[in-house]
Amino acid sequence: MSLAPGTAPVPQSQASIPSAPLILGLSGLLPFWALALGIPFTPIAGYSAATLATALAGYGAVILSFLGGIRWGLATRQTDQRDVAFQYLIAVVPSLVGWAALGLNGPWRLLVLGLVILALGPIDRRLIAEGLAPPWYGSLRIILSFGAGLALLLGAWVSRAS
Repeated sequence: MSLAPGTAPVPQSQASIPSAPLILGLSGLLPFWALALGIPFTPIAGYSAATLATALAGYGAVILSFLGGIRWGLATRQTDQRDVAFQYLIAVVPSLVGWAALGLNGPWRLLVLGLVILALGPIDRRLIAEGLAPPWYGSLRIILSFGAGLALLLGAWVSRAS
């Protein structure tokens, strides 16, 4: 972005989501929805419904680990580490839940992953009140948790008959 000499950049609203995380976050919803919507229409390119459900569960578990990593990263930026010890503990929970969910049978793994991702949206909004995340982060997390969680729940529902 180039500015005319002597002009200052206009600050972005503290609450509006920057375009890069918004676009990349929404792009990250594509595998959720492609896999969930593909399950009832199998075989697609030789993939069974079970294969698509497994891929969906794997992606959900990876995203849960990513969400835990965000929380861990935000905690590491704090100068007083005594105040964020609990954040480190909470940061490892999504990875462990994701890993454990992969061991569940059938649609149960997708159901657990979907419910946990839906729950993490509002939980992660608290990071703003705690001063760990920027104001726009809460809106982004709600949008993405809703999109990913609903796709996982849809995947659980359509895979139950497969």
